[in-house]
Amino acid sequence: MFQSFDETSDFSQSAERTRRLRQALEDAGVDGFIVPRADEHQGEYIPASAARLEWLTGFAGSAGTAIVLKDQAAILVDGRYTLQVRSQVDTEVFSPLSSIETPLSAYLKEHAAGLRIGFDPWLHTIGEAKRLAAVMEEIGGELVALAGNPIDRIWNDRPAPPKGRAFVQDEARAGRSASDKLAELGKAIGEAKADLAVLTDPSSIAWAFNIRGSDVPHTPLMLAFALVPASGRPSLYVDPDKLDADVREHLAALAELRTPEDFERELSDTSRNRTVGLDPQLAADRIAELVKAAGGEVKELADPARLPRAIKNAGELAGARAAHRRDGAAMVRFLAWLDRQAPGTIDEITAAETLEASRAEAGRSDQEPLADISFDTITGSGPNGAIVHYRVNRETNRSLGAGELFLIDSGAQYRDGTTDITRTIAIGEPDETMRERFTLVLKGMIAISAARFPKGTRGVDLDPLARIALWKAGCDYAHGTGHGVGSFLAVHEGPQSISRRGMAELKPGMILSNEPGYYREGAFGIRIENLIVVTEAEDIEGGDIAMHGFETLTLAPIDRRLIVPDMLTREEREWLDAYHRRVAEELGPIVSQEDRRWLDSATRPL
Repeated sequence: MFQSFDETSDFSQSAERTRRLRQALEDAGVDGFIVPRADEHQGEYIPASAARLEWLTGFAGSAGTAIVLKDQAAILVDGRYTLQVRSQVDTEVFSPLSSIETPLSAYLKEHAAGLRIGFDPWLHTIGEAKRLAAVMEEIGGELVALAGNPIDRIWNDRPAPPKGRAFVQDEARAGRSASDKLAELGKAIGEAKADLAVLTDPSSIAWAFNIRGSDVPHTPLMLAFALVPASGRPSLYVDPDKLDADVREHLAALAELRTPEDFERELSDTSRNRTVGLDPQLAADRIAELVKAAGGEVKELADPARLPRAIKNAGELAGARAAHRRDGAAMVRFLAWLDRQAPGTIDEITAAETLEASRAEAGRSDQEPLADISFDTITGSGPNGAIVHYRVNRETNRSLGAGELFLIDSGAQYRDGTTDITRTIAIGEPDETMRERFTLVLKGMIAISAARFPKGTRGVDLDPLARIALWKAGCDYAHGTGHGVGSFLAVHEGPQSISRRGMAELKPGMILSNEPGYYREGAFGIRIENLIVVTEAEDIEGGDIAMHGFETLTLAPIDRRLIVPDMLTREEREWLDAYHRRVAEELGPIVSQEDRRWLDSATRPL
C-alpha cells in the first residue's frame, strides 16, 4: 500500500512545544514567530523534516500558517480545512481561524502592533516577506529574519532530510529532450534581461532536466536547486546520494553537479555584479538576500519553466490519455465491486485499499505500472464526506451506511501521466435533497466541460460557470473549481487554475481539474471531478472568432442514481449521454465481462 491509515497527527505535546518555542523566541529577542507549512522550495509537497507546522500544532493539512506570540497563538487555514483543523489542534493553545476571513496581515494588525515578529527567510517567498514587512512597518513593528529556525533547535527528534533515489524520465514520455528545454529556458532568461535565474521549484527542475525523484510523498520530485544562465551550462545542486551511475551520467551531460552545501556560497559568487532572475511568488526570501548581499541585482522573473511545463506537448498528452484509460478501467473495476457490496459491510479504509489494488492490477498488463498514488485517497462516508480534504485513519474510519453518500477522491501516478478523479456514490437509496444537490453540482461540472471561450480567457473568468446553478439555489463551495495537473509530476500544478484566483491565461495543452462540489456539515459531501485539457481554438459555424474548449481526459461513470433528470437542460443531457457513451466505448474492451455488464448499465442514456 502506498497509503497509511495510521493517525500521525498528535497535538498532545503542542502546549509544551509552544512553551519551549516561546522561550527560544525570547532568547532570540523577538516577540513572536510565524510558522508556515513550507520548506525551502516553497512547495505544497514537503518532506517529514520540513513538517514544522504539524510538529508544533498537530495540523496535518497541506496549507496553513501558525503565529505564536507571547500570550496567544493562532492557526490560519483556508476553506478546505476549517473542519479538519478543529479536530487536529489543541484549541486551548491555538485559536483556529479562517485565512479568508482573517488573513495573516489582519491578525498581525490586530495583535502585533509595535512588536518584533521573527520569521525564517527560507520558508517565506520574496513576495510574502515583502508584504509582511510592510504590514509590520505600518503598525510600528518589525519583521525580523532569524539566522536559524527556532523550531529546529527544539525539535530533538527531527527526521533527517530525504535521500530518495532519482531516476530519468525518458524522452519518449517527456516528449522533448532536456537539452532543448534548458536551451529554451536560457533564451527566455536572456530575453528577460537577466544573466541567470534560480530554479527553486522541484517540479520545474524535474521538467527541465527530465528527472524524477522520491523525496516527498506521492509526487515524483527530487529536492534540488538549479542556477540556469542565459548562456552556458547550468549548475544543479543535489545530494549525490540520490544519484546512481545512470542518473549521474544523464545529469552530468546537462549541468555541473554540485551539492546542496555549495548552493549559498556559489550563488553569492555567481551573483556578484550580475542580474539574477527570481520568481517572487516561488523563491525563498533568503535567496534574494544572498543575491543582494553579494552585490547582485534581483530581477523579478516568473519561473521560466512554469508556463512551458504547464503546456503539455504531444508526447505528454498522449501519455495522459493512455494513463486515463488505464485509470478508468481501474475505476470501473472498483465501482462495480462497490455496487456489489451490501450497505454497512465495508468501510472507508477497505474502499481505499480496494481502489489502490485495482489500480495496481490495471498496470500489470503493460509497460506503465502504477508508480504511486498521486495523493492520499479521500474516502468520505456520510458526514466525513463534508470534510473537503478528509483523510481516513483507523480512528475516524466508518462504514458506508445505507441512505448515505460516499465521496471518493483519488489519483494515480503512472510514468506516462498523473490522474485525479472524484466520484460521489449513492449507498442504498439517496434522499431527494442529496439528488437535488448532486444534480446542481453536475450542472456546474458540465458547464465547464462544455465551455467555449476566446483566447485570453483566464480561469477566474470561467469559475462562475461551475457555481451559477448552486448560487441560484443559495449554495456554494469553499474551494477552487480546478487546479493544474502535471505530467507524472505534482497533482497540483500552476500557474493555471479555475478559481477566483485563476489569473493565468488558459492555453492549449494545459491540464486542469474540473471539480465543483457541495458540502453539508455533519451530513454529506458531494464532488464530481474530471481532468480536462485546453484544446486549440476552432471556428464555430456562424461565429466570428475561433474558440478554445476542453477535452475530457477522465473516463468513469457518473452515478445516474443521484441525478434528477428534469433539472438538466437538453444540452446537459446530451453532454452526459455522449460522455457515458465514450466511457463505455473506450473502457468496455479493456475490462472483464462481468465489469462490462456493470459498465453498460452504469452508462446507459438518461
